[in-house]
Amino acid sequence: MLLRNESIRCWSNIPFITMPLSRAHGKSFAHRSELKHAKRIVVKLGSAVVTRGDECGLALGRLASIVEQVSMLQNQGREMMIVTSGAVAFGKQRLRHEILLSQSVRQALHSGQSQLKDMAVPVLEARACAAAGQSGLMALYEAMFTQYSICAAQILVTNLDFHDEQKRRNLNGTLHELLRMNIVPIINTNDAVVPPPEPNSDLQGVNVISVKDNDSLAARLAVEMKTDLLIVLSDVEGLFDSPPGSDDAKLIDIFYPGDQQSVTFGTKSRVGMGGMEAKVKAALWALQGGTSVVIANGTHPKISGHVITDIVEGKKVGTFFSEVKPAGPTVEQQGEMARAGGRTLAALQPEQRADIIYRLADLLTDQREEIILANKKDLEEAENKGRLALPLLKRLSLSTSKLNSLAIGLRQIAASSQDSVGRVIRRTRIAKDLDLEQVTVPIGVLLVIFESRPDCLPQVSALAIASGNGLLLKGGKEAAHSNQILHHLTQEALSIHGVKDAVQLVNTREEVEDLCRLDKLIDLIIPRGSSQLVRNIQKAAKGIPVMGHSEGICHVYVDTDASVEKVTRIIRDSKCEYPAACNALETLLIHRDLLRTPLFDQIIDMLRVEQVKIHAGPKFASYLTFSPSEVKSLRTEYGDLECCIEVVDSVQEAIEHIHKYGSSHTDVIITENEKTAEFFLQHVDSACVFWNASTRFSDGYRFGLGAEVGISTSRIHARGPVGIEGLLTTKWLLRGDNHVVSDFSEHGSMKYLHESLPLPQRNTN
Repeated sequence: MLLRNESIRCWSNIPFITMPLSRAHGKSFAHRSELKHAKRIVVKLGSAVVTRGDECGLALGRLASIVEQVSMLQNQGREMMIVTSGAVAFGKQRLRHEILLSQSVRQALHSGQSQLKDMAVPVLEARACAAAGQSGLMALYEAMFTQYSICAAQILVTNLDFHDEQKRRNLNGTLHELLRMNIVPIINTNDAVVPPPEPNSDLQGVNVISVKDNDSLAARLAVEMKTDLLIVLSDVEGLFDSPPGSDDAKLIDIFYPGDQQSVTFGTKSRVGMGGMEAKVKAALWALQGGTSVVIANGTHPKISGHVITDIVEGKKVGTFFSEVKPAGPTVEQQGEMARAGGRTLAALQPEQRADIIYRLADLLTDQREEIILANKKDLEEAENKGRLALPLLKRLSLSTSKLNSLAIGLRQIAASSQDSVGRVIRRTRIAKDLDLEQVTVPIGVLLVIFESRPDCLPQVSALAIASGNGLLLKGGKEAAHSNQILHHLTQEALSIHGVKDAVQLVNTREEVEDLCRLDKLIDLIIPRGSSQLVRNIQKAAKGIPVMGHSEGICHVYVDTDASVEKVTRIIRDSKCEYPAACNALETLLIHRDLLRTPLFDQIIDMLRVEQVKIHAGPKFASYLTFSPSEVKSLRTEYGDLECCIEVVDSVQEAIEHIHKYGSSHTDVIITENEKTAEFFLQHVDSACVFWNASTRFSDGYRFGLGAEVGISTSRIHARGPVGIEGLLTTKWLLRGDNHVVSDFSEHGSMKYLHESLPLPQRNTN
C-alpha cells in the first residue's frame, strides 16, 4: 500500500517505493520527532556490536537483526548506508582455525599421534586478520540482504580517499550511483593497508577529520554524502552524566554542543579503535556539518532487534545530538521536580493542601475571562484546521457555567480531603510495647494524559494536591492555549505554600510512548481520552501501572416488570444527553416478552425522534421482517447517536450478554421487581451497576467525589470513578522499644499478641 504522495521508481524493471522524505540539507533536525523524515541514513556498527564476546567471530544473531531493520527502512524508500567493523574479528577467527589446523597436522606428523598438546596460538596482527576476514564479512552481508531482495556493495576506504580530491570525487560519485540503484553500500576502513593515524590530526575543524577509526569514518561519510541521520551503535546506551554503571549515572537524552564539560567519559569499549570520547567528537563534527546523530546500544538483547527502526520513528532511544536547546526543563527534569514537589506537598498540613485547592477554585472564577479567551483561540484553531469532530469540539469548549461547576467540584474536593493523607486505617498490637499502624500515603508521581478536555487539568490537579501526589500532565495540542493558562493558575495556587513544582505541564515534543517508558520517574499512568488512546498507552507502558478503561460499552437492560414512565426517560438520558461520553448507553437489551408491545413502540419512537441510529443484534434481527442494519459486532462503543438493540430471554441471559460483550464499565437494569433488580446488582461484574438510573451517573462529580481522575475498570486498586481515595496507597509504621525477632522464638521471652486496636477518630468536618 502506498503512502500519500509516494511515487514508484523503477530500476531494472523492479519497482519499489520512494517516500517523500527529501529535505534541504545543511541543518540538522532539532527534535527527535523529526527523525521520521530522514531520507538518507548512515548506520555505524561498532566492533562491540558485530563481534562476539570472545572477539573471535561475529555475533550472527545481532547482525541478522540489524540487516532486517536496515532492509525494512530501505524498502520504505530511504537510502541506507552501513559503516561496519568486524573484518578483523572474522579474520581472527579464520586465521586461528587455520593455525590450529596447521599445528595439529605438524604435531601429528612429528609424534605419530593426533593429540593436540600445548598448542599456543600466536598473537595475530590486525592487518592480516582484516585481509583474511574482509571477503567473508562481505559474503555474510550479501547473503543476509539477499533474504530481503536487496543488493549490497562493498567499499573499502582509507584516509587518503578523502584527502585526495580526485579520489574523494570518485568515492562520492560511486556512492551516489549505488544509492540511485537502490543498493546498500557497506563501507569499511581498509584495515589491511591503512597507516596508523597521525597524532593530533583529527577533528581540527569542519573540513578536516582524519579517518582513524569507523566513528570518524562514519562522521566524514555522513557529512560528505549530506546525510540526514547518523546512527552510531555501540555497547552502551548512549552518553551518561557520569561513568556508566555508577550508582548516580543518568542517560543523557539530548546532548548539545558545549555540553562536553558535563560528561565524564569512561573507558572505551572492549574492542574497537574508538572510545566514547571519539564517538562524541565525531558526532559533534557531523552535527556541525548538518547531520543529526544518535548514539545508542546495539548489543542489548531486548532492544537491539528494533533499535534502528525505533530511532528513525523518533522514539526515545540512546542520546540524540541537537543544536537546539529547549526553552524549559526536559521531561526528566520535570519528573524529578514533580517528585520533590509532591513529597513537600504530602508533608503539608491537610488544611494547607485544602487552602491551595480553594485558591484554585477562586482563580477559575476570578480569571474566567482570560480562560475563555485562551479557550476561544483553541476552538478557532481547531475549527480552521477541521481536525476535530463535533463531539470533541464540545469537550474542548469552556464556558462560564463549566468553570462555575469546576469551582464547585474543587471546593468539594478541598472539603473532603482533610484527613486523606496519613489516615490510620488499621492498628495492631504485635506484642507488648510493639504497635503497628497502616496509614494512607500518596502513590508518588502521576502521569495523566488527556485529550480535548482542558477542564480535566484543574480537576486532576486538585485531586493530586488533595492526595499529596506529584503530577505530570500531558494535554492534547488542540487545547494548548487553555491548558497553558489553567496550569499557570494551578501553579499560582500552589505557590501560596511554596509547592509550585508539584504539578508540571509537559510542553516538550515528547511522544506519549516515550513518556510511558519513564518507569523511574512515574508511578502511575492515568489516560483520559478515546479508547484508542487508552489502548495505545496500555500497550506502550513499560513497567508502569496504567489505571483506566479502554472502552465504555455500557448496557441498559429493560426487564418485563419495567415501569413505562421510567424506561424512555432513563434510556433517553443514557444515550442522548452526551453520546460521546464513556458512560453513555451503547447496547440496549430488551426482554423478549416486550417485543410488539406499546412499551417497545415507545422506546423505538423516542430513539427515532432523538435521531438515534439503531443497529440490530442477531437475535433481534431474527424477529423482524425488515430490520435495521445488523450490527457488525456486539462489542462496539459508538460514541455518537447510535446504539445496538438486542433481545434476551431473561435477566440471567442479560447478565451473560453483559459479561461476554461489555467492558465492565457501567450497566443498568430498569425494573420494578426488587428481587430481579437485586439479582442483577449482585451478579453483574462491572465497576458500576445501577437500578432504575441513567448510566450517566457514573461520574466522580455526581458520586460526590468532587471530580474524578478517570474511571477504572480494572479489578485491582481503585474501581469505577476514581477520586482522592484511588490516588492513595499505604505504608506500615511499626513503633517498638528494643524489639528483636529472636525474642519471639520457641525459647524466647516474648509472645505475639496481634490485638486489633481502635482507630483514631476521623475528622468529619
